[in-house]
Amino acid sequence: MNDPQAATIFVVDDDPAIRFAMQALLESVDLRHQILSSGNEFLEQVSSDSAGCVVLDIRMPGLGGLELQDEMKKRGYTLPIIFVTGHGDVPMAVEAMQKGAVDFIQKPFRDQELLDRIHIALDTDEERRAEQQQHNVVAERIALLTNREREVFELVVTGKPNKLIAYELGVSQRTVEIHRARVMEKMEARSLADLVRMHLQQ
Repeated sequence: MNDPQAATIFVVDDDPAIRFAMQALLESVDLRHQILSSGNEFLEQVSSDSAGCVVLDIRMPGLGGLELQDEMKKRGYTLPIIFVTGHGDVPMAVEAMQKGAVDFIQKPFRDQELLDRIHIALDTDEERRAEQQQHNVVAERIALLTNREREVFELVVTGKPNKLIAYELGVSQRTVEIHRARVMEKMEARSLADLVRMHLQQ
């Protein structure tokens, strides 16, 4: 359980019977998991860069599900949350989703229903991480640009021709062409479309 990048289902529930049942279910389908009995235990044992998802009981003594969700947000956790709710907790679950939870499931639920939602949450986490990784790559490449190259980059992605960019920056068209070539090289862009896509990902 030490590799934060290995997708893990973190189950947080104060009910021992629920924890036992969830562990048995996840073991039966070979899903990597960690069972925790409280929100505080989760914060102590799970790092903010962990991959996977959280199956979280909305009502728990001490740090409840909504409070844990708020604390996770403050600490930079991006793990998708599936809330487990009782019948009377649906308004709370809706509030949780408005705050960023990806799903909620009402007790009692069918095992397959929960597993389906877990797989969707794991896919969501994988997509978020891929987007963040791409964002980081683009940011690293932009950091390599000089101030003038950055200016050219910002104008090129608007679709303006070199001649107009040269006029706006008060430089020669040849200078713009040189800077544009360097921008393409440093950003590792094969086309203008590539460059525009990277600009949108920053």
